Amino acid sequence: MFALNAQSIAQTTPTGAAIAQAVMSFWALGSVKHCVLMRRGLNQVYELRFDNGRHAIARLSAERPRGEPNIAYETALLLHLKTRDIPVAAPLATADGSFSRALDLPEGPRALMLFDFLRGDPPGESLVDIEATGRGLAQLHTAARDYAGPASCYALEVPELLDGALQRMLTAPTVDETLAQEFAALAAALHERFATLPGLTRVHCHGDCHGSNNFMADGPEDRGEKNRVAAFFDFDDSGPGLLAYELSVYLWALLPRNLETPASTVVLERWRSYLAGYTSVRAVPDVDLAAIAPCLALRHFWIMGEYAGRIPVWGTQAMPTHWLRKQAPLMRAWMDLPTREGLTAEASSTPEKA
Repeated sequence: MFALNAQSIAQTTPTGAAIAQAVMSFWALGSVKHCVLMRRGLNQVYELRFDNGRHAIARLSAERPRGEPNIAYETALLLHLKTRDIPVAAPLATADGSFSRALDLPEGPRALMLFDFLRGDPPGESLVDIEATGRGLAQLHTAARDYAGPASCYALEVPELLDGALQRMLTAPTVDETLAQEFAALAAALHERFATLPGLTRVHCHGDCHGSNNFMADGPEDRGEKNRVAAFFDFDDSGPGLLAYELSVYLWALLPRNLETPASTVVLERWRSYLAGYTSVRAVPDVDLAAIAPCLALRHFWIMGEYAGRIPVWGTQAMPTHWLRKQAPLMRAWMDLPTREGLTAEASSTPEKA
């Protein structure tokens, strides 16, 4: 029999039963009666139900191109937000008071964390819920202004989001010489664009607020009307960084993914509702509104870099060459969107979501 060593394993997927055993070993929360894999993406996420009725989410961190999980910052930020009454999926402490334990897996140790389970549904197409999401994100940013916990290992800034992604793209098996030149030129153009945008606002970013990482619920009534509240989860990519990037993530998720299809009126209404919700709490300076357009390309570049870093796990068909050839023109189109003046259906033909 041929034996594989740890360096030969890209990523294993533990069963729900194995995660349940680990949770019962490290967390003093009682017996787990149900544990199932929910999602296998950048990390592996499991749903747990305990005999005592508690409902929780477990996250098994995967190897990321950036390095180790940002656990100290993430957990401290979540606890800070919780004390400010911001609805978030708070981390659950282990029996020894820590917030993660390492599982010894064939590829090496990986961090396991547990979080509160949030009930509800994503905002979807409801303009009321989309506006509440923007409002909730602004409230989160405001509450995080006086965060004084551990520093983040990572920042959501242009060099961190762009340069590492470019290097991973250049070494991807599906990126040929022509594509490599196109992506390098695009990265240089993005650096030049951001050099013309000094004084951008910084916040403690969620990092992945694309509309599916928050659930909606009814809050206290305001003048006889229901007040919708957004509760946020999945802070794995959180960190201090650009407000424009943070806001661009939702628009990036909305936009069409080909140059021939303009953004529909429905898409534009959702974006404006999101931005209206945010600006009802915090103003967004003109320079940050102008930076949203290049941040759309920055976000897409970062995503492609994440995909390139996951080829050993997901395979080359996660980013085939024929798809990659369409991405540079799409990102260049995004860079020229009039986000400061407000998008129009005629001006927003743009980028196939990674």
